[in-house]
Amino acid sequence: MKLNVLLLPGDGIGVEVTREAEKVLKHVTSAYGHELAVHQGLLGGIAIHKAGNPFPDETRKLALEADATLMGAVGLPEFDNAPPEKRPERGLLGIRQTLQVYANLRPVRSYKALIDSSPLKNELVDGTDMIIVRELTGGIYYGTPRGISGSGAEERAVNTMTYTRAEIERVSHMAFQLARKRKKKVTSVDKSNVLENSQLWRRVVVEVAGQYSDVALEHILVDNCAMQLVLNPRRFDVVLTENMFGDILSDEGAVLAGSIGMLPSASIGNRRPSGAWTGLYEPVHGSAPDIAGQNKANPLGAIGSVAAMLEYSFGLMEEAAAVNHAMETVLNSGKVTADLKPPGAPAATSEVGDAVCAAIAKAATV
Repeated sequence: MKLNVLLLPGDGIGVEVTREAEKVLKHVTSAYGHELAVHQGLLGGIAIHKAGNPFPDETRKLALEADATLMGAVGLPEFDNAPPEKRPERGLLGIRQTLQVYANLRPVRSYKALIDSSPLKNELVDGTDMIIVRELTGGIYYGTPRGISGSGAEERAVNTMTYTRAEIERVSHMAFQLARKRKKKVTSVDKSNVLENSQLWRRVVVEVAGQYSDVALEHILVDNCAMQLVLNPRRFDVVLTENMFGDILSDEGAVLAGSIGMLPSASIGNRRPSGAWTGLYEPVHGSAPDIAGQNKANPLGAIGSVAAMLEYSFGLMEEAAAVNHAMETVLNSGKVTADLKPPGAPAATSEVGDAVCAAIAKAATV
């Protein structure tokens, strides 16, 4: 199989973790006899510096031509006070819209080797295994009108949360289809007690659920969901929610996984004729400029995103499983970065990537 992949390392530690993810991608595709073509583009702060735009036209072209895109992280403190169109994050929103990746899948799993890394009690975290399905191209991040107007005492800011029936339907179908392959349960998150937007969300989700009689549906208000994630995370299987709620709740999942550096994500769009999904893959963590360039960042979220890309965009289930198994082997070995509180000296970013490659190679010879 030929894989055409675009890499967008972005800013800060994005460069370092993407380098290790690319290393693993090259290793696993070679081990399984695939042909890999890799292109690299600019996104975020680095794109502003080099092209004057957080999402240059050349990057847009490359993304549309690629089979899948693997990202690092975007954001730099120097842009914190820049106008919205000149912020690195605008590039991220732009590429999501360009690729029409409307469902963000964020798996949250507790690994036995990392139970002690979570600040929660072991008996609460152990056995956690969920996917948060976040709607990605609608809601308050994209709604209009938006902006800041007026001055002095009359200055005001407006953001608009808006969803159409079609946007809710398509992400709901994604959640129920995933649940069919898991424990057959969807938890839909909303704020329907006060928001009309959430009232439509709940009504449409119920209608979609009627097409999946084999999947159980429950509803939960977003504030209660935030609490239940840390009190009883094992109750969740597939969590379905709108854009902003999903952004917040999925980062809370880092507490369960032991480190935000562990969390991969897959942003999925429409199916191609081959049956594969259009996909944008990235670790959940930010650019962490305070440790950038020091070979300290945890690359496992980025490497896990490679596994997701192999599964969703290329349908390479065995190869995806090989990457995930290699990651677990490395976690069990204790050769991990400082954020995971290893028993001995912490490993460097590059050492973790090398160890994952070695575990894939060893498994392939068994």
